[in-house]
Amino acid sequence: MSERILRAIILLAVGGARVASGGGVASQPLTVTSPDGNTSITFELKTNPQPYLPGERAYYRVSYRGKPVLADSPLGLDFKGARALDRDFAIVGTNRQRHDEAWQNPFGARRNVRDHYNQLTISLRERSSPGRRVDLIFRAYDEGAAFRYFLPKQEAVERFTLAAENTGFYFPRDVFAYALNLGSFTTPYEAEYPRVSLDQIKPTSIVGLPLLVEMPQGPWVALLEADLRDYAGMYVGGVLGTPNALMTKLSPLPGRADEAVIASAPKATPWRVLLINPRPGGLIESNYLVLNLSEPCAVADTSWIHPGKVTFPWWSGFLGGQGEFEHNVNTAMFKHYIDFASNRHLEYIEISDYWYWSKADADHSIFSSSEDDITRSASQVDLPDVLAYAKQRGVMGLLWVDWEPLYKQLDAAFPLYEKWGAAGVKVDMMNRDDQEMVNFYERVARKAAEHHLVVYFHGAYKPTGLRRTYPNVLNREGVMGMEYDKVTSRVTPEHDVTLPFTRMLAGPMDYTPGSFHNVTRDQFKPRFVEPMSQGTRAHQLAMYVVYETPLAMVSDYPEAFQKQPEFEFIEKVPTVWDETRVLSGEPARYVTVARRHGRNWYVGAMTNWDARDCEVPLDFLGQGEYAAKIFADGPDADRLATSVNMSTRRVKAGGTLNVHLAPGGGMAVILEPVN
Repeated sequence: MSERILRAIILLAVGGARVASGGGVASQPLTVTSPDGNTSITFELKTNPQPYLPGERAYYRVSYRGKPVLADSPLGLDFKGARALDRDFAIVGTNRQRHDEAWQNPFGARRNVRDHYNQLTISLRERSSPGRRVDLIFRAYDEGAAFRYFLPKQEAVERFTLAAENTGFYFPRDVFAYALNLGSFTTPYEAEYPRVSLDQIKPTSIVGLPLLVEMPQGPWVALLEADLRDYAGMYVGGVLGTPNALMTKLSPLPGRADEAVIASAPKATPWRVLLINPRPGGLIESNYLVLNLSEPCAVADTSWIHPGKVTFPWWSGFLGGQGEFEHNVNTAMFKHYIDFASNRHLEYIEISDYWYWSKADADHSIFSSSEDDITRSASQVDLPDVLAYAKQRGVMGLLWVDWEPLYKQLDAAFPLYEKWGAAGVKVDMMNRDDQEMVNFYERVARKAAEHHLVVYFHGAYKPTGLRRTYPNVLNREGVMGMEYDKVTSRVTPEHDVTLPFTRMLAGPMDYTPGSFHNVTRDQFKPRFVEPMSQGTRAHQLAMYVVYETPLAMVSDYPEAFQKQPEFEFIEKVPTVWDETRVLSGEPARYVTVARRHGRNWYVGAMTNWDARDCEVPLDFLGQGEYAAKIFADGPDADRLATSVNMSTRRVKAGGTLNVHLAPGGGMAVILEPVN
């Protein structure tokens, strides 16, 4: 074969890149652009001036509609006991792919999901010995950008330990962020998302994801990760001496501050994801990108997985009844809540707190222990009888368990729970996302699927797409939700309307709504038993539409809902959706969301402590008339937060709903086609 023909073949193989004399491909900008042409990711080997590190290094940058979103941002991996893989590269190959397919997600906010992207893979090799290789995989979506590292099988990298990941996110100008500054790698992700300038995020900061970024004159950008499997969770902190720059931080393994990931090649990292949209509400509509970047469903038959609403005895303090049972964990109390769930068309009961034998009880301690036995009931709970009674009443039982005893007894517990007739488990108090804990989550999900158990994780890190692979993982906490009303006043309406634009971008969140003890800001007092909630009752109703939550808690005790006609909305509202539209909203101010289930539409609107007039355009409706049932703040809801005005009217597409929202207020609407 002639040299000219060989050179032509190589040019075609690398997508037209120029061949360097050293056998690699010379450094030049390589770009991949989204199918709609709006999002571009550009890669380049180059030397940048200070404050960048010296030498020729790998950088990427991102633009949206021709406007810079990220300036040159570094890429690299930092190995323990070896030189960092972040410089002195030659490009040895490129590959381009186009992808367009659809799949169905019956357990989320959008049933029909399109997975449409253009991909560029760039293969790099160190110029010096040992000549390690790494692939950089970039995907450009209409919804944003994503990239990951891939270490191919090679002699130079076999078994390895990552100390850090040198991935930067360098913004081209001053921006603001809604930042979850956790201060630690071992937390339940439960805090506020205050709006801060990016320079307030210090190198010592440990900021959890999602991170929402507000750029001057747009667009809005959210930083997330996807397909987190057998790897450490990702955080970000500031970069010393570099304004508007963030750098990845990985959650270290327990007791090993310089070890984050222990693995073997071939190995892919999770995806680093940027959702990009001109509207903050557009980010909510496109959060399925995290699922598209995750592994497809590994469960052959999903017919046994049932979303639904859950009565939740723990939140109120196990209240209820007419004195026929003590207000704590016992058989009679659970049966009372089962009767309520059955009568009010709720699908589940959570068997809350220590229903199993606990060393804490034996030692008169308040702390759980890995010595607890989660395969036998506590003396005051006949669990097989409770679950049999629930089945008789058409209610499914979810068993709360602490993660430590589950870690030890998983293989024995799940077959037993299936035999008892439990429908699922709530696994709590992990408060970590290091590689070992990430692997535990997947082990729980996989083992639960084998025994037809749904799962929701509490004391948990943010979702990263595991629910696509194991759709029995229906919900996750990782949010400062209404349980904090028992001990603090931090869960405010302002926080409530920030969450859809921050935490919820990662996926479903178990905020535990459903309080009917609603009070104004001045009236609120934290209390552990029979807690209050800040804001109006209509604000609480709206959460069932605004928040994505396939397992939705109904948190108050049964008697709190008696003779309350607005409970009709909670009974009727679905928990999974065919379509989602965000009609309006700004983080920390207000939000209005419309979701469709079948032919019916549901609308939820919420505001912070500012009263406002809500105008809901009905352009999303189909043809014909709809009967609108409206649950809105009553005229005196600014003083009496439980006040709800219920009304009905006929509406059509093109019309509007105009409603006044009280301070901390809301509105919930059911729209049914008129036959």
